[in-house]
Amino acid sequence: MARKRKRKSRRRQEGRKILELVPQYNIESGDQKPVTAARNYISSSGIAPPALLVVRRNEHTTDRYFWAEKGLFGAQYVEENHFLFPSLRSLIPEGISEKTPAVAASR
Repeated sequence: MARKRKRKSRRRQEGRKILELVPQYNIESGDQKPVTAARNYISSSGIAPPALLVVRRNEHTTDRYFWAEKGLFGAQYVEENHFLFPSLRSLIPEGISEKTPAVAASR
């Protein structure tokens, strides 16, 4: 029996393309929780927003966080709601903003 494929959200795909344009930092969490490791790395390195942090928990699991002016967010949330972040609005290509009604309505 064939499995039905999950539909991919256009808004999330657009958000993923935008996040690819943001600087990315890969770190290890060590003994800390992933969010704590990300916050400590941001404060020790003085990273300016916007930035994407990929925190490796163990050999199989990674967590992704987005560092914005407003704080630290889960990358999946930012992919779905990229139009809410002023620092990402400047990175949105003009072709994308015409297609998405949510982005056009938020301006």
